[in-house]
Amino acid sequence: MPMQNVRTTPIDGQKPGTSGLRKKTAVFKRPHFLENYVQSIFDGIGGVEGKDLVVGGDGRFFNDDAIQIILRMAAANGAAKCIVGQGGILSTPAASHLIRLRKASGGLILSASHNPGGPDADFGLKYNGPNGGPASESVTDKIFACTTKIDFYKIIASDNIDLDQIGTQRLSDMTVEIVDPVADYAALMKTIVDFDKISALFAGGFTMCFDAMHAVTGPYATAILEGELGAPAGTVINGTPSPDFGGGHPDPNPIWAKDLMDRMYSKAAPDFGVASDGDGDRNMIVGKGAYVTPSDSLALLTAKAHLAPAYKDGLAGVARSMPTSRAVDRVAASLGIDCFETPTGWKFFGNLLDAGKVTLCGEESAGTGSDHVREKDGLWAVLLWLNILAETGKSVADLMADLWAEHGRCYYSRLDYEDVDSDKAAAMMDKLRGKLASLGGTSVHGLTVEAADEFAYLDPVDGSESKGQGIRIAFEGGARAVFRLSGTGTQGATIRIYLEQLETDPARLQETPEAMLETVRTTALGLSDLTAMTGRTEPDVIT
Repeated sequence: MPMQNVRTTPIDGQKPGTSGLRKKTAVFKRPHFLENYVQSIFDGIGGVEGKDLVVGGDGRFFNDDAIQIILRMAAANGAAKCIVGQGGILSTPAASHLIRLRKASGGLILSASHNPGGPDADFGLKYNGPNGGPASESVTDKIFACTTKIDFYKIIASDNIDLDQIGTQRLSDMTVEIVDPVADYAALMKTIVDFDKISALFAGGFTMCFDAMHAVTGPYATAILEGELGAPAGTVINGTPSPDFGGGHPDPNPIWAKDLMDRMYSKAAPDFGVASDGDGDRNMIVGKGAYVTPSDSLALLTAKAHLAPAYKDGLAGVARSMPTSRAVDRVAASLGIDCFETPTGWKFFGNLLDAGKVTLCGEESAGTGSDHVREKDGLWAVLLWLNILAETGKSVADLMADLWAEHGRCYYSRLDYEDVDSDKAAAMMDKLRGKLASLGGTSVHGLTVEAADEFAYLDPVDGSESKGQGIRIAFEGGARAVFRLSGTGTQGATIRIYLEQLETDPARLQETPEAMLETVRTTALGLSDLTAMTGRTEPDVIT
């Protein structure tokens, strides 16, 4: 199998974002684009000679072909072994676990997460380090630097590896091990939650609908929920991964999981509804007529985690991304544990988890996780919810009502303005940034500004600092507005506005978020001058 050094030149647009490199599939398929980036990953991490790597993805269009290229390049670069999920399939949390379980040097995960898939949609690739988590900023900076000066990449000429055949194969001097993508992950879940309790819950007639959204979690949910826990066949719907996610958008929120939401708000609703995303790291929770925001889900899991075997001795601490509501802060205070506020991006939780400072972490974009892996984990969150439901015997609605009665309710919503002209979006943020120093103490639409700043994070573990992480405006009375430009899209800019209002009056805990957030929404739009600056009058998505 001849090894080739292929001459190339740097390609613009290969700077990784908060979770790797995401582009249109057609961009990744351009000559040398994928190869340049893979070689830059290898070079940026100090080479892969003699190392073991985990490789897998969410099954989206181009997943199989990209894996074959990665394997040929890994062999050419001297890797000892690549451990690959059967069929090229590995959920992101399962890949994180496999890296840690096998003590691999890292992994290449092929996914654009909750973005659509297909020849005209999105593709992505990211490197996770030896701890199983997304590469740190220092590592991604090195990878990006390599993309700007690359002049050749290494690849061998060979036939394709059979990705469907479990077992070992040889690719030049490198071993390729094809593994069951579910087995090791399922074994891990058995050490965290009480499978017997959850099985008894289903045996007692508890009903559930898990919408896998034609994405990677389908095989995992089917094997664990229906195979291990005895949930009736058909509990998992849309459970076969599809290259274009069934033509849908695998983002677990009330907009894109509308069929599930309609079902959960109907007379025929099951007891528990769940959706998961493209690569299996996000989740949506909804009970009968009771949607749970991701922020509230994190707060509930923090309050009740001790009911599961893995967390029976309590939590070391909890962390949330800055835009996530402050509901979990109130729970953490009642438990006497630390609550850390980090920038958006799961990689910022890694140091806290590795240092033992936190046990649970989460973000408003439907990601929750714990110290069992170094990624957010959608199915883990679902299983922990099931454990809590089994132990308490309460409904989702009752659990949330109890949480709000004890800690108050943080009404919450996110407004997404997608594909905004990048220059206009940046100008809007710059103008708002220029107002921050003078906002304190001013009154806008009846709300008095308590504090206004641009969030910067000083990592308590390694002392690294991350600046420019979003604009925060807090108001007296518990309201807050946060403004960010998202780094997870593939074209234009996405402006996200996060709205929050704390309510502790027992008579006002069951109001609609729209009504409770009307004032802070009007205030946020006025302060940002969004419509005048961008031409947008309505958000594309409200969650």
